[in-house]
Amino acid sequence: MTFNAKQLRSLVIYEVFVRNHGRSGAVAAGNLADVSRDLPRLREMGVDVVWFMPIHPIGQEKRKGMLGSPYAIQDYRSVNPEYGNKKEFETLCDYAHALGLKVMIDVVYNHTSPDSVLAAQHPEWFYRDADGRFANTEPAWSDIIDLDYAHPDLWDYQIASLKQWVKTGVDGFRCDVASAVPIEFWQRARQELAAIKPDIIWLAETVHTDFINKRRRQGLVAHSDGEIHTAFDLSYDYDIWPAWEKAVADPDAVPHYLALLQHQKATLPETAVKMRCVENHDQSRMAERAPSQAQALAWTAFQAFNEGAFLIYAGQESENERRPDLFDPDPIRWGGYTLQPFLTTLSHLKKDLALVEGQFELVTAVPAISAVWQAENEALYGVFNVSGVVDVMTTPLPDGEYHDVLSERPVIVRDGEMVVPETAVIIRYPDQLKTAAHRQSLTLI
Repeated sequence: MTFNAKQLRSLVIYEVFVRNHGRSGAVAAGNLADVSRDLPRLREMGVDVVWFMPIHPIGQEKRKGMLGSPYAIQDYRSVNPEYGNKKEFETLCDYAHALGLKVMIDVVYNHTSPDSVLAAQHPEWFYRDADGRFANTEPAWSDIIDLDYAHPDLWDYQIASLKQWVKTGVDGFRCDVASAVPIEFWQRARQELAAIKPDIIWLAETVHTDFINKRRRQGLVAHSDGEIHTAFDLSYDYDIWPAWEKAVADPDAVPHYLALLQHQKATLPETAVKMRCVENHDQSRMAERAPSQAQALAWTAFQAFNEGAFLIYAGQESENERRPDLFDPDPIRWGGYTLQPFLTTLSHLKKDLALVEGQFELVTAVPAISAVWQAENEALYGVFNVSGVVDVMTTPLPDGEYHDVLSERPVIVRDGEMVVPETAVIIRYPDQLKTAAHRQSLTLI
């Protein structure tokens, strides 16, 4: 089978950096066994896919920090011995599958470490500067060298590597800076792997529009999100990420961000699915970014309710306030899992019939974001106080008392108005709001 858009937009993905996932507090304590022990908790949270940041050996040459970036890969076909070995990873995949979880690994095919296996065995497969030396096209990435996909043998090697990991038990690939690798490569990779396993999940780390424009001016490969979706199921929403960052910092920017959500949906293929998040390993933690805890929770709830798959970054459930270091030991502060019940509720809502079968519409931007999911016999209405206001707002709900599935508390509607929640509320629609005529009246943005 292959996943359709409805199934993909209901996925909850959990991002793991093995190095930081340990609990002993020792340097680089995290290993595959630590993650294996955590899998039942993740399943209880409602996670569908566990995404492993690169699990491969890290290069030594030009290494950044004490331990180096996991994205400076030395060998695509091996497991970092600091984490475990390939047999242990295969066992982990088997355990995840027994729990009903899927396993996704990072694929970093734009570049390798300067001392990689490929650089030693096939130096002709790499990008060179004007002096004929190994180089990369992004100077800030000083610990890597770029691959050159003008060589057909490189395509064969990379696809064979993907096939190896699928046979090991991998169910999907998160493809690093996928926009910088020829789309024809990804299309061929997908086609060949489908013959082995038809239900592989393909997630592209697409890039900011400024990055695309810069690379195109330099004559480099840089694919738009629309092009990416000819080969991928899911993509990042970095195309509108700067507008979201501004909306988090400045409530006046919220309407513009919501308008871009509508634009994004209208300009991508109808089957394209975005992955929504409020943090990941390249971005600030939400607990640090948001002006208040209440706004952090409101934005988290909205992005989970939003149309698309939902990403949780390890440590988010403990409200970690600092983005973990990629180059030095920086274990997660697990604490008391203070946000885990909230994230669990949001994750399980992704499987609600209204979200799986329904249509998503934005309703209002101010004083709070409101949106609806409407299926034939199920509907949900959400209000998200991302601006931190104390106010009342109009609502299409008839007067009465409703049940908030997030807090388990009542929500009162009187004279067509309701109090803007401190964070967010999600409630089921009454029957009279499920008519086609009323659906049209709800789309206000």
